[in-house]
Amino acid sequence: MTAPREPFFPADRSIRASAEPLEIRRLGRMGYQETWDLQAELAAARAAGTQGDVILVVEHPNVYTAGKRTQPEDLPDNGLPVIDVDRGGRITWHGKGQLVVYPIIKLAEPVDVVDYVRRLEEAIIQAVRQLGVTTAGRIDGRSGVWVPSTTQAADPAAPKRDRKLGALGIRITRGVTMHGLALNCTNTLEYYEHIVACGIDDADVSTLSLELGREVTMEEAEAPLLDALLKALSGELTVADHTFASAPDPIKVANEKARQARRAQQGSTPVE
Repeated sequence: MTAPREPFFPADRSIRASAEPLEIRRLGRMGYQETWDLQAELAAARAAGTQGDVILVVEHPNVYTAGKRTQPEDLPDNGLPVIDVDRGGRITWHGKGQLVVYPIIKLAEPVDVVDYVRRLEEAIIQAVRQLGVTTAGRIDGRSGVWVPSTTQAADPAAPKRDRKLGALGIRITRGVTMHGLALNCTNTLEYYEHIVACGIDDADVSTLSLELGREVTMEEAEAPLLDALLKALSGELTVADHTFASAPDPIKVANEKARQARRAQQGSTPVE
């Protein structure tokens, strides 16, 4: 299999600037804002060279976080707090039963954002396939890790359309990464019903537990995910093309709608 596009340097090379071992910090359950502040502190220290690469593993209390591309129509209708964040993407939910991983690492030069995202996806794909969701892969035009609609989940309550298991949202400043990935394990899907998750309304969200018909805890998913992530970052796990479908990129669609609205407004403005 080939990668979705050729990376800037060989796929078997580490994407990290440092060869020092990564530190893993397990934070337990921590509020989103507190964790975000810690990320920012660690990222600044990593950029200054006073901190090594670190991966934060955390579970958040229920919260919505809105990326820079979030649209008004994406926002929740249930009154749960929304935190505006500096990552890419649109709105998503974090909460009980969802495994969240934040790599704070300095990337090797030249910085290849696409390759970094693909390596995160590859790690999730390998982990969930190891756990039993063997058809997990990518949808061209959309980030994250998906299960195709042609795969029937073990739990009949699971959504039937293409469905996302793992979501991504990143920020890179001074060559250092922030934010990261979220993998749905035992969490409820209730909170997704009140938003347009990631700006996508023609697909669904699922969990490992629904797909496999048994409880798959964060603790069970953590080891294979971290193992695959370390291998993906180091180049031991090569990015492969696991694409099973293509779909419109919701951010590009939103941008095009905004451009059309601006053109329409300009065209209706009287010229004096």
